[in-house]
This record gives sequence, C-alpha cells and structure tokens, in this order.
Amino acid sequence: MFQKRFFAIFTLLTLLIAQAGLAQQNPLKIFISVDMEGIGGIGTPKMTSSDGKDYALGRKLMTEEVNTVVNAIFEQGPADILVNDSHGDMQNLLHTELDPRVRYIQGNTKPYGMVQGLNSSFDAVIFLGYHTRAGTGNGFLAHTGSGNVKGLWLNDVEVGEGGMNAAFAGELGVPVILAAGDSAFTVEISSLLGNTVRTVATKEAIGARVAMLYHPEKVRAQLAEQTKIALKNLATAKPLIIGKPVRIQMRFATTTRADVLQAIPDMRRVDGFTVAYTADDADQAYQLIRLMYKYISF
Repeated sequence: MFQKRFFAIFTLLTLLIAQAGLAQQNPLKIFISVDMEGIGGIGTPKMTSSDGKDYALGRKLMTEEVNTVVNAIFEQGPADILVNDSHGDMQNLLHTELDPRVRYIQGNTKPYGMVQGLNSSFDAVIFLGYHTRAGTGNGFLAHTGSGNVKGLWLNDVEVGEGGMNAAFAGELGVPVILAAGDSAFTVEISSLLGNTVRTVATKEAIGARVAMLYHPEKVRAQLAEQTKIALKNLATAKPLIIGKPVRIQMRFATTTRADVLQAIPDMRRVDGFTVAYTADDADQAYQLIRLMYKYISF
C-alpha cells in the first residue's frame, strides 16, 4: 500500500516538475512596436524630431514607457521580448538604457517597417506611442505612414498605422493585446479590434499639433496595470482577420505620386489622387504599401 502511494506521489511530482520545466523552456513571446507621437509627455511635433527642441527628453520618455511594459511582462513570468523602433528613422530609443532582457531592432530601411521581426511564433503584440490615422480631426500629429498619404483602405475599411499593423499580425495569428497613444488613437483601435485589446490614452489633442498631456508617471502606471491585465486575458485575445485577397486603396497628397505608381503591374487608377491594388495576402499588401509611400519617389 505504501509503495503504491509513494509511486503515485512520485509520479505526480514528476509531472509537475516536467510542466514547470516546459514553461521555463517556452517563455511567452511578445513583440513590441514603438512609435513616438503617442508617447506620454510628448505634446509638440519638435519633441519627435531629431533636430527639435526637447527631442532628447522625448527619447527618454519613449524608452521609459518600453521599460515599464517590459518589466510588467516579466513580473508575470519568463518572456522573450523583441522591441522594434517604429518612428521616423527608427533610431530613437536609448538602446543602452533599455531593459537588458529585450532584443531591439533599430533602423528604418526594412521591408516590414513597424512590424519588422514579427512572425507567427509570437504570442502577442503591443503597440506603444501610436497615433491616429491621416485626416482624423481630433488626433495629435495624425498621419498614416507619411505626409504623402491622405487615406488608406484595406478591404474597404479605412485604417491607420495601427490597423495596418494589426492586420499583418492577424494574418500570422497573433493578437494585439495592448495599444497606447493619444485618445483618438485608442478610440480608433478599439473600434477596429473590439474589447480584446486593452488601451491606454496618454494625451488628448487640442489641435493637430497641440496636446493636453497626462503626466508620464500616471501613464506608465496605467501601462503597467493594463499590461498585466492583457496578459492574464491572453487566452481570449483574438487576432484581426481581414481575409484574402487584400484590396488596397491609397489616396495621396499629389497626383504625381499616383502617376508614378502606374509603373507597378496591375496597379489601378481610381481617380487623380487614388490608386488601388489587389494583394494576395496581408504580407504582400504590407510590403507594397510601404514601398508605395516610402520608397517610391519622383
């Protein structure tokens, strides 16, 4: 009798140890894409530009937000975290001041831009410092990709950078679980992704180039709290699925750019400022969109 009980207890302990070991071998994989306009404490365009007043402070605030979220993730257990700098020249985060437990992608000449490095092996995506799409009246520094773009639609749904990135992640089966930026952005991303995404508003736009700020310490406290909640609810998070093929429609600031893009096979002209293209999937759509607004010049 004793031997049977001993064997049962030994077997149970062995299973528990094996499960714990498996959890340690397979840490949670999190991808963090970090823009700058929506970072807490940034309230003027100059703070987001390398030659602008208080840009150094903007970089510090940006780095501190990332570290806050990273620390909150690790408080929940082991993790493998990849951080992708996603603003401007994508050389903004203070690399040596980032949490040493993360990996960091720097530089902007990359085919997948704000989602470079993201693949289906990740469990979740987090957006920090984001802004709303081009043309949003109550958005701080609202734009989509660059000033060249006046509108972007995927399968007839207008999206900004957050929506475009969420669609790319969704095709990989990876959900966006937390998104932070100005108040207009949080409304925009929530309407697109529903209640499976946690949001943190960092400021409210007074005008396109002026914002009423929430103190960075309060923003970071909310980020830490919402990160933990998002991770606890990870099992219920749902990726954004827009389907295949992906119909792209982009409206530009000038007719000249639309003229030049006619050189791409199967590109269609909708009107003087707008072109359309049907991509096989979100991956192909993402690379083409980035090519169209960033790398095509005239």
